Amino acid sequence: MLSPSWLLAALPAADPPRADWVEAGFGLYLHWPFCQSKCPYCDFNSHVAASIDQPRWAAAFAAGIARVAARTEGRVLRSVYFGGGTPSLMAPETVAAVLDTVRAMWPVANDWEVTLEANPTSVEAGRFAGYREAGVNRLSLGVQALNDDDLRQLGRRHTAAEAVHAFEIARATFERVSFDLIYARQDQSLVRWQAELDRALALAIDHLSLYQLTIEPGTAFGARFAAGGLRGLPDEDLAADMYDATLERCATAGLDAYEVSNFARSGAESQHNMLYWNGGDYAGIGPGAHGRLTLAGTRHATVSPSAPEIWLQATEADAPAAMVWEPLSGQERAEEYLMMGLRVRQGISLARAQAMGVDPGLSQRIFDASQDGLLEIDGDRVRATARGRLLLNALLRNLLVGESCG
Repeated sequence: MLSPSWLLAALPAADPPRADWVEAGFGLYLHWPFCQSKCPYCDFNSHVAASIDQPRWAAAFAAGIARVAARTEGRVLRSVYFGGGTPSLMAPETVAAVLDTVRAMWPVANDWEVTLEANPTSVEAGRFAGYREAGVNRLSLGVQALNDDDLRQLGRRHTAAEAVHAFEIARATFERVSFDLIYARQDQSLVRWQAELDRALALAIDHLSLYQLTIEPGTAFGARFAAGGLRGLPDEDLAADMYDATLERCATAGLDAYEVSNFARSGAESQHNMLYWNGGDYAGIGPGAHGRLTLAGTRHATVSPSAPEIWLQATEADAPAAMVWEPLSGQERAEEYLMMGLRVRQGISLARAQAMGVDPGLSQRIFDASQDGLLEIDGDRVRATARGRLLLNALLRNLLVGESCG
């Protein structure tokens, strides 16, 4: 049995700082900030615009990419992710121009993953072939629900039939297609969720993202909830039962939970998201985009202005405000690694966390959590148990600040 006094001290030396991010990979995130309407549960940086000058935006993305590339020359790019907002509002020509710039700036891996998030409306599905021709090789569909009443409650603009049709078009166009569903919705029973999940699994190719509805401050749902509305949300016990049913049914269908909310067949995991969870480097381009980049052995957090017009003007003017760089301390790096790495099935490396500069009290808290059945320790690896994943937010608060899991 490991004891907390030597849990970290007895670990082997970790690789030097540069090798740390090299092993985890290098990717690019591009944020398209526009949507046709704002969903009431969404707290992402998204904006409704009457018109969009797409050539201007393509040029701004190219400029932002070139500036980051000048500081990361020679790195091999493994993944690109178009997120938003609603990237399927981008013209295929805009996507093609961005990817042409990317290929000119970095060498890309032979098996690089290029994902684009899309809404499953008939208009946007009509662009899928154009995205494939531009270089997108993986599509992520924001289905969210497979019945029309709940889609209306969630503020979605598509019907369940449109979603299924769009998925069929995507499946015929791309080798890799994922889609999202939200559960623990208003008045949703366990039986209804199980039936909906079974339908989703019958459609799915190799990947599903299944998220529990969370009520975020600053959203329409958040305001409604604070005012005493938004009735019919499941209690904690029912939400936990839904998560357990999700794990069981996905596993039976051959889609394992490689991350708390993501399920895939072996080899079909989202490589870009794995880069985040494994602490790799990634450039974030676009309004409100965040990045993590290691330069000269120091890892930096980057962030850009959230307002689209402010980001656009700053990028066009090559102003420092277009992307602010902040060095991260070893403790900050370790905390991020812990927060992200415990979400995935493989967990974290204790030696790597130690090399970053962990809080000395973390050793004791890891040991205590393992004794409580929330973590398992296997040599150098620390992973959340099934119970730990269910209580992950509380577990992370305990590990990072010593707050009790309750």
